[in-house]
Amino acid sequence: METILLFSPLAGALICGFGWKFIGETVATYVSTVLLMLTAALSWVIFLTYDANNGVDVISLFKFIESGSLSTDWAIRIDRLTTIMLIVINTVSALVHLYSLGYMARDENFKVGESYRPRFFAYLSFFTFTMLMLVTSDNLLQMFFGWEGVGVASYLLIGFYYRKPSANAANIKAFVVNRVGDFGFALGIFSLFYLTDSINFSEVLDPRNAHHLAETKVVFLSWTMNALEIVTFLLFVGAMGKSAQLMLHTWLPDAMEGPTPVSALIHAATMVTAGVFMVCRLSPLMEYAVWTPNFIVFIGATTAFFAATVGLVQNDIKRVIAYSTCSQLGYMFVAAGVGAYPVAMFHLLTHAFFKAMLFLGAGSVIHAMHHEQDMRNYGNLRKKIPYTFMAMMIGTLAITGVGIPLTGWIGFAGFASKDAVIESAFAGGTGVSMYAYIMLVIAALFTSFYSWRLIFMTFYGKERGDHHSHEHAHESPMVMVIPLAVLALGAIFAGMYWYEDFFGKVKHIEEWFGASIYMNHETNHVIHDAHYVPTWVKLSPFVAMVVGFVTAWVFYIKNTELPKKLAAQQNHLYQFLLNKWYFDEMYDIIFVRPAMWLGTVLWKKGDGSIIDGALNGLAMTIVPWFTRLAGRAQSGYLFHYAFAMFVGLAAIITWFAIGGGYR
Repeated sequence: METILLFSPLAGALICGFGWKFIGETVATYVSTVLLMLTAALSWVIFLTYDANNGVDVISLFKFIESGSLSTDWAIRIDRLTTIMLIVINTVSALVHLYSLGYMARDENFKVGESYRPRFFAYLSFFTFTMLMLVTSDNLLQMFFGWEGVGVASYLLIGFYYRKPSANAANIKAFVVNRVGDFGFALGIFSLFYLTDSINFSEVLDPRNAHHLAETKVVFLSWTMNALEIVTFLLFVGAMGKSAQLMLHTWLPDAMEGPTPVSALIHAATMVTAGVFMVCRLSPLMEYAVWTPNFIVFIGATTAFFAATVGLVQNDIKRVIAYSTCSQLGYMFVAAGVGAYPVAMFHLLTHAFFKAMLFLGAGSVIHAMHHEQDMRNYGNLRKKIPYTFMAMMIGTLAITGVGIPLTGWIGFAGFASKDAVIESAFAGGTGVSMYAYIMLVIAALFTSFYSWRLIFMTFYGKERGDHHSHEHAHESPMVMVIPLAVLALGAIFAGMYWYEDFFGKVKHIEEWFGASIYMNHETNHVIHDAHYVPTWVKLSPFVAMVVGFVTAWVFYIKNTELPKKLAAQQNHLYQFLLNKWYFDEMYDIIFVRPAMWLGTVLWKKGDGSIIDGALNGLAMTIVPWFTRLAGRAQSGYLFHYAFAMFVGLAAIITWFAIGGGYR
């Protein structure tokens, strides 16, 4: 069953990629969708039937690489972490495939009669397969292969509209930025193998080995450093790139250049959650490190705040949700950094449902408005597209964290998981965790504001923009509505249903997760302490949500001129946020322009002047000179040749006479 689950998406990718010419476009796309439905069903069977008491189940498929002491199998590792990721990845991917049957039925970016759907579904299925490779890996090398495979698939999907220069620029940007993080990940794997002589999880994730690494010192350039801190930091750099954390986040908003189903797949269930999964998978290493977990908390909290501030002023409906993704990933890393790994996975699970629904809902709005993405050209759409409106409303209630305060679990999915993250951050008890708590509460307020801003600008108020688009706006077909309905169930009930398993009693959590997550009882009491934080801490995210909602209502319902006035009064701040803290411009000055200058110099001066100049000089000057000289020697007159032979013979005789012949 596990093997079928893993390779069904690959089969779908091959059928759509190479077999569609024989069976037709429609059949190929439907076959890939059915295979993903099968994969999703098997994922839920494995998740619901898995018993952590039976230990980790490893299914070895074949010998992968064997060289010296390095011995790795290509295997499928089934534990609680894997089963959670399986239902997240395959459920969302299957629904995205189904949704795409309607959304990609006719795409204006391609010519009439031009085939593009099989290629799109092949990329989607390949993306899913590479993500499954990553989460089912039993060693770091196999994980790295899946890691890079996801990068390749994202490159193909983001740049799917290859005729658009912006799409080509976006996929290159995503590929390059992720290579920075992946380089750190690779160095971390190399370092771990150098120190432990293994990259297999059965050995690497042994707490005894992690404790030994924490006591090991390494010397580099006369610096004495803790080995475990180096390894964990390098591995987290990989997570920073893949999960778009601050400094390596710039690719994520530009990933919106791909079709909307791609955005839902990348942002909700696959690529961006890989970093969070990896940190939780490596929990034994993180538990014995000190500096790296604090760094993770700081980066996660700052990312949550940064992305939330930028989301306040975005006008593209997909970019608002994209920055929301970046912010929510920060929440997950904060939870993982303070040692609440189950809470990080809890928010990952609930976030997948409501974020996928928000993206697919945004796609439905774009579809209804004839591919218009600027919210300033929307307004009063709730009556035109009522099903989409209800889905987006449920997603907004979930992401903003609407629920009954102080109950902990009675509310929409985001209420349970987000509050758990914030309470865990406060329970961390360190200076950096308190910083994280403050940043996350502020981010919760901003999240509520920009989420309700999206709802009010899109579905309420007066009609704005092109009258023709509003006049012909219509609800999406049922093949696009059904995935929204299924995801709505997760966005409503996921937090309440799984609350105890992820954020209940510590003993129950440990039994439920089994060996997939390690928490050191001597130092890690964060989940236990999180249940006993002060009441005002438990109320703070709810209050932040309410303040954000009221502010958005005042700005975009009661007094719609207020945003313009405020933007004009605080123009510098507005431009700062609108330009995303000028990270792109800063990177352009620091990295892009010097690289372009160096490339130009090496091209024109190095290659053009020196290399080409030397070769051209040799070809145009020296060689012709020797040619002319040789031409003069070859006069064609017999007596000239006879004279040369005579001179040569005389020289040989003279040499032998002086030298005395052979010695």
